Amino acid sequence: MYWLYNISMLIYGLLVRLASLFNAKAKLFIEGRKGIFKHISAKFNGNERPIWFHFASLGEFEQGRPVLESIKASKPSEKIIVTFFSPSGYEIRKNYALADGIFYLPLDTISNAHKFVSLVNPKMAIFTKYEFWPNYFNALANQNIPLYIISGIFRSNQIFFKGYGGFYRNVLKCVRHFFVQNKESAALLNNIDIDNVDISGDTRFDRVYENAKTPKKLPIIENFCGEAPVLIAGSTWPEDEKLLVDLATKNPDWKLVIAPHEIHEGHISTITDLFPNGLRFSNLDVNASSEINSQVLIIDNIGMLSSLYQYGQIAYIGGGFGVGIHNTLEAAAFGLPVIFGPNYHKFQEAKDLIEIGAAKNINNAEELTAAFEHYIAHESGTLAKKYVANKKGATEMIMKKIFED
Repeated sequence: MYWLYNISMLIYGLLVRLASLFNAKAKLFIEGRKGIFKHISAKFNGNERPIWFHFASLGEFEQGRPVLESIKASKPSEKIIVTFFSPSGYEIRKNYALADGIFYLPLDTISNAHKFVSLVNPKMAIFTKYEFWPNYFNALANQNIPLYIISGIFRSNQIFFKGYGGFYRNVLKCVRHFFVQNKESAALLNNIDIDNVDISGDTRFDRVYENAKTPKKLPIIENFCGEAPVLIAGSTWPEDEKLLVDLATKNPDWKLVIAPHEIHEGHISTITDLFPNGLRFSNLDVNASSEINSQVLIIDNIGMLSSLYQYGQIAYIGGGFGVGIHNTLEAAAFGLPVIFGPNYHKFQEAKDLIEIGAAKNINNAEELTAAFEHYIAHESGTLAKKYVANKKGATEMIMKKIFED
């Protein structure tokens, strides 16, 4: 199985290289890794012994960020190296101030993993959620470097728990300690004789709770909203945006702020076609002080969404008509009930929010209208806010454990 995995990595690299000829993300993936070891060695030579954080993408970065920032706050002399697998994480956070070096993760080949770990020589490695790279894990274990998984979540249909998953089960044995989100994940690991597990919860709760306490003020958004009630639609895709047209038409007294997941010109143009009278954020005068007279505002930049929710009364979270919903917790932390599409079952927090009445899943425009009207009539935001507050604390548990070892 090991040789098959390594062959698959080589094939994957070739396919991405081919895709880079016509796909912008794939091109960033390839270009960002050119001369990667030279760039790393310019900042790290093995003597600094940084703490290595690896994130798949932006969502995992925000998930692991509370632990990273807690380390820098309590141990400011510690060096931090951050790696990303995906361009959507690296390109947005490549200038993150608390990291001493931010890089793309070289592909998980035997030679890359050995070279990276030997060059960086990290004090410890912290991976978030479900990033499992066999060659990197083996390289860390061979150097006796502690590896931690934080905010881990496991499901019974994963390969680790199949009869033919022995190779991947062995990969998990390279991990010093698992901090998992729920008791189901802990039980699955226990069933394959992995007992170095704590149920810490999800570090995202710590992140969104702190963000909601001290959000960044956005005067231009305040001017747009005025005194009107506001629906914030976050991380939307075309399937979501089509549903929102009918909702906006039926509720002209409500304002709608759309922050799409993809902000390339083609997608933004499609949204403006759906909402001909909508405004693009980049076209607004940031110095304007008067109320903006339009029902719909389209956010055509990245980085504002986590602060937008402070201006809303209800949130619609995109992605539920695709591979899965995006972050519901950012909205819930501000006390907004949330609505999303049908593909939410992999997300424990979404199921929890539905159970307590602070979220509804919908399948079509009619159900969206019904959910929206329900939350106009029934104030449920306090339930969402209380849920987030009660779930925080994972970062403190993780910090205590990793610095005890």
